[in-house]
Amino acid sequence: MTTFLTADQSVLNGYRPYHGTMLINGEFRDSVGGKRIDRIGPAHGIIAGTYADGSAEDALLAISAARRAFDEGTWTAFTAKERAELLLKIADGIAQRSEEMAIIECLETGKPLAQARGEVSGCVDLWRYAASLARTLHGESYNTLGDQMLGLVLRQPVGVVSMITPWNFPIWILSQKLPFALAAGCTVVIKPSEFTSGTTLMLGEILTDAGVPAGVVNIVTGLGTNVGSPLVDHDDVDMVSFTGSTRVGRHIAAEAGRKLKKVSLELGGKNPQIIFPDCDFDAAVDAVVFGVYFNAGECCNSGSRVLVHQDIAEKFTRAVVEKARRVKVGDPLHPEVRVGSIINDNQMAVIEDAIRSAREDGAEILLGGERVTGGQGLFMAPTVVGGVKAEMQIAQEEVFGPVLAILTFADYQEAINIANNTLYGLSAAVWSKDIDICLEAARKINAGTVWVNTFLDGTPELPFGGFKQSGLGRELGKSAVEDYTEQKTVQLHIGARTNWWINNAS
Repeated sequence: MTTFLTADQSVLNGYRPYHGTMLINGEFRDSVGGKRIDRIGPAHGIIAGTYADGSAEDALLAISAARRAFDEGTWTAFTAKERAELLLKIADGIAQRSEEMAIIECLETGKPLAQARGEVSGCVDLWRYAASLARTLHGESYNTLGDQMLGLVLRQPVGVVSMITPWNFPIWILSQKLPFALAAGCTVVIKPSEFTSGTTLMLGEILTDAGVPAGVVNIVTGLGTNVGSPLVDHDDVDMVSFTGSTRVGRHIAAEAGRKLKKVSLELGGKNPQIIFPDCDFDAAVDAVVFGVYFNAGECCNSGSRVLVHQDIAEKFTRAVVEKARRVKVGDPLHPEVRVGSIINDNQMAVIEDAIRSAREDGAEILLGGERVTGGQGLFMAPTVVGGVKAEMQIAQEEVFGPVLAILTFADYQEAINIANNTLYGLSAAVWSKDIDICLEAARKINAGTVWVNTFLDGTPELPFGGFKQSGLGRELGKSAVEDYTEQKTVQLHIGARTNWWINNAS
């Protein structure tokens, strides 16, 4: 039975729910219908924040504001230097409000406060990196086309971008998108998850205080069924950037495709860590436990599959179970807690169904598999499932919870086959002291990121995205700003031009 850690909740004494309002055309306002949504925190059962319950009419107002700001050149007229300076000012604003933002994120998501603090502070670096790219965005020139021709390739902002963000890393994922779109000169409409709107709206306040012009960034809150459709299919939206489930991503891609909009999709994953016998054993065990229980497994990059060579499978499995048994679960305000609450009842049901299916398929629950009692919220014990076969549902489908599936392999080729035998291709890891094996595996695994002898590390300089049904496009990296641009060819003729009609007339 997993022990539940309680916490000193003095931080909640006198806590007043954050009252968030939408940002449309530079003004903070309630929805047209005047309705609101109360977000009940999944770990404490208190109202963490209250937000405008938007409608399609609100979304249309936000799109109109973004379109007008773009067409009038409000933001595109800024020089790269001016944009970069403003992005740096926003980064400073996030740093100044980081504790406030971390607390609301902790309460709304149920993730440990220590983790929320790290995510918010990490966003500062994303904004500063985007500022550096704002000043390096450039086109091309071709002075090799002959004496009478000069070719230019310009990059200009794609236009109005809709950004639809999920609940698991609300401010982090938005910061992988928004500063890069702004650096390119785009205007934006943002729709955060109705479960975790707080940090996005706080960011809206920071943007306004920093001096972002009216209409350049707009934020609408509410249910996706009410405000989401116009953000995808409206003619004034030029690009859709979405992070979330593969199921919803397919729908968005189909809807956007009908009007040939540019799309960027960061979707699900069923990410393997491949463990060879010559690995750094203790480091690999730690990475496997961290990789699956970080953010309670509610992470597209979660290392939810571990593929262990049969020669060390029994020993490695015992070590993982023992380390997982020591993972602290409980109130996310407790400084030692590493696994907080599950986001909502629906997600808890998905996790429990996955565990039930694993049992029915013949797998063995080696650890956990049940809820943890002791708190007011939704807590799932760190779970380890053994005896998993590659064709089982638990090895194929994303669980989005603290559930690890352990599979074994006999040789290198079988490991690669199992790793690639899913619909997904987001990330993977290889553990071996043989660099040849690591490099060969990194080349053959179909995933957007392959870590070697580490897991879940990241830096703004490296692109992030997936193969197959894990998404389309990349975020971060040196081309992150370019993703929010279109290329335009300008061909200049020099000197007198031959008159085609006269020379060809009979």
